[in-house]
Order: sequence, then C-alpha cells, then structure tokens
Amino acid sequence: MTLRELAQERWLTVPNALSFVRLLGVPLFLWLLLGPQADGWALVVLVASGITDWLDGRIARALDQYSRLGELLDPLADRLYTVATLVAFLIRGIVPWWVLALIIGRDLVVSLALPLLRRKGYLAFPVLYIGKAATLNLLYAFPLLLLAQMDWPGAWIAEPVAYAFTAWGIALHLWSGALYLVQLVRSPVAAVT
Repeated sequence: MTLRELAQERWLTVPNALSFVRLLGVPLFLWLLLGPQADGWALVVLVASGITDWLDGRIARALDQYSRLGELLDPLADRLYTVATLVAFLIRGIVPWWVLALIIGRDLVVSLALPLLRRKGYLAFPVLYIGKAATLNLLYAFPLLLLAQMDWPGAWIAEPVAYAFTAWGIALHLWSGALYLVQLVRSPVAAVT
C-alpha cells in the first residue's frame, strides 16, 4: 500500500473504534487486577474485550470496513491484552513464569524474523488460522483462570477447563510460530514492482 492510498483510507470506522476502545481497556484491566484486585470487574473488562474483538471482525466484513489501521490495531490489542493478562497473572501467582516465557518468547522470535521477511519483499506473515485458534483458546483461558481464582462454588469446575484452554492455546501458539518460521525459510524473494 502506498502512502497516498494509506492517506485516502477510511480511518474512522466502527471496527477501528471498537479496537481503540479495546486498547483503552488494557490499563483499566491491569489496574483492576493489580490495584484493588477487583477480579469480578477485571473479568467484565476481559469478557468485553473478547466480545468487541469478535464484533470488530464481524462488522468489518458485514459493512466492508476493512482498513490497514484495523489490521494493525486488532492484533495489537490482542497482544497487549495477552501480555498484560499474563504479567498480571504472573504477579498474582495465577500462572507460573514458564507460561509467560513460552508465549512471549514465541512472539519475540516471530518479531525478530520480520526484518528477514521484509528483506525478501514481504511486509508481514500471512495470518494463519492456527494462530487465530491459539488466540481464541487463550481468550477463553484467561477469564476461566480468573473464575478459578474467585471464591464461588464453580471455581473447581473452571480450574481444569482453564488449564486445558491454556495448554491448547500455548501449543497452538508455538505451532503457529514454528509455521511462520518455516514460511520464512521457504519464501522466495518477492519481485519488486
């Protein structure tokens, strides 16, 4: 996309507004978890983030409101919620350090591979459905992990389900990272037009 095309693109769209609201929710979520430890309200913010994540994609498709900004904001919000949640959960003792290390370590490796991909003429890795499935599993795992920490009768049910979604999310996240690296190695040099 050229700079002229980017300047002419629609910036103010419903999906972009939803993604922006999701980004604003990250510091609120962190404060609720680490400040007053208001887990119930933090859960509400996290669930609202998941719903708006789903909605922005649906609305973008339904109203044909795709934008380059949206392509940047949506995954940024996903990553910020993932990192914020994992760091807060680590500080609170909800997850062990290695969960954070695996997820963030994979993201760092893929990020470090981007300059090599750009040297081959590509802007970014194509979205993989395995990566989307990993994010979806983690978006289910995080609220369930919070529910498992709360003092309520269903906590004992939420805990094993939360751990299962966490394990599946981590496995799929690592698998998608490996697939990105395979794509990098196999990708030919793009023709410059």
